[in-house]
Amino acid sequence: MPRPLRIGLSPRILHQPPLELGFRNKTLQYLEQTVAHWIMRRRALAFMLPAIETGGVERSHVRISDYVREIDGLVLQGGADVSPVSYGETPQRPEWSGDRVRDLYEMELFWECVVQRKPVLGICRGLQLINVALGGSLYQDIATDRPECIIHVDAVLYDQHRHALLIEENSRLANLYGNRYQHLVNSIHHQAIKELGRDSMVEAVSESDGIIEAIRMQGDSYVTGFQWHPEFHGPATDLLDSGPILDDFLAAAEKQRE
Repeated sequence: MPRPLRIGLSPRILHQPPLELGFRNKTLQYLEQTVAHWIMRRRALAFMLPAIETGGVERSHVRISDYVREIDGLVLQGGADVSPVSYGETPQRPEWSGDRVRDLYEMELFWECVVQRKPVLGICRGLQLINVALGGSLYQDIATDRPECIIHVDAVLYDQHRHALLIEENSRLANLYGNRYQHLVNSIHHQAIKELGRDSMVEAVSESDGIIEAIRMQGDSYVTGFQWHPEFHGPATDLLDSGPILDDFLAAAEKQRE
């Protein structure tokens, strides 16, 4: 049998772990279990790709291109805000400063995957990171910048908060989900795409306010991103089935290694 697909996962970074975890003055890199298990549902293997920071690892010894050469696809998982500095703005509030270290690393991973024609799937922050890497920008806070919009994050409901989604006709998402274009998805984000990055197209929006919920890069590269968390959509819910998204991504990963 052929070897299982190797899917790389960009890490979340905890720069200042709580003291009770026992890692004083250390940096933690980790992934959320659900996203790894989502990838593994289809017999693919999930590998976290630890960030390479100046002063930690010699760049001449470990290169991003080496990482990407060993994987068949990349998932940019959710987590901390994308730093406004990464799209040429100043944070409006200190808590919106994001993670510039992670931004730089993930953008390097992203572009190396594009160069090597490895498929990329972005989840929540991952969609925003892709958009910024392509020259786009973000609303630093939807409630502040677009007060007419519905609530897109609820601290109490967390992943149980949801809203309706409209999939664009004739898009790849429409091909995956048939002719029923309205669906329910979870919503756990306070930032969103403002200016769309170059060479990309919108594939889905929030029904009530038009906030961009899915994008795809045009051209030969397989690059797609979703503002919701498909890995949180269990099989026994009324939320959009995440299976077709995953299968399409893994099929692209399988094709590129042929």
